[in-house]
Amino acid sequence: MDVDYNGYSNFEESHDTNFDKLKYLEHREGDGRAIYNYFCRMKLTDPNLFYLFDIDDDGHLKNVFWADSRPRIAYNYFNDTVTIDTNCLANKYEIPLMSFVGINHHGHSVLLGCGFLGHESVDYFVWIFKAWLQCMLGRPPHVITDQCKPLQIAVARVFPHARHCYSLQYIMQRVPEKLGGLQGYGPIRRKLYNAVYESLKIVEFESSWADMIKCHGLVDNKWLQTLYKDRHLWVPVYLKDAFFIGLIPTKENRALRRF
Repeated sequence: MDVDYNGYSNFEESHDTNFDKLKYLEHREGDGRAIYNYFCRMKLTDPNLFYLFDIDDDGHLKNVFWADSRPRIAYNYFNDTVTIDTNCLANKYEIPLMSFVGINHHGHSVLLGCGFLGHESVDYFVWIFKAWLQCMLGRPPHVITDQCKPLQIAVARVFPHARHCYSLQYIMQRVPEKLGGLQGYGPIRRKLYNAVYESLKIVEFESSWADMIKCHGLVDNKWLQTLYKDRHLWVPVYLKDAFFIGLIPTKENRALRRF
């Protein structure tokens, strides 16, 4: 099965239901062909459309990546930092979509490519990342992801020289889920936010974090232990030497967003 720059050929959609569905894209009969036909039609109006299909030897569809002219052009200008958005995967939505998102000169999000992921494993993430790099033909950017371990490993393999950090927004969104059931959740949350957003020096963060842990008896909290261990990957005060074009919130740009 040949897979090339423009897409693929000789695609035969398999109807075998005896394979491990966890390692392939789950789709209804005809969906794979419909996706392929759609890209073929789009190619007629947008010759710069890029798409790749990852198909195994038995014809099972594993992964899909695509980007039309607009993301490919945008990447030439806004390639400093890219967020790899896996919210659809993390939230177990019906469509296993992941996307590459940058920030333009107006501070607005700009799409830089999309993919359907058949399985959340290192090899599958690596395939998607390599397809994206092949599409963009550019230098790897700084990369922002969530804390998914297979995702981290794949980033290190495909973007070995890129600065990698975690999405602060994603981490803070999980605070109610991870800490909401604790006694004194309100004060804990305030101290956590103060430590993360108000600290201007590393020593301030360390002091505020230690105070939060000690005052509320959180020394055995596994989630907070993991966050502290990886603090250099998500706490703004540790990331001052990297340019993240506003994707890592600080005290200053949090204040601006209130107005």
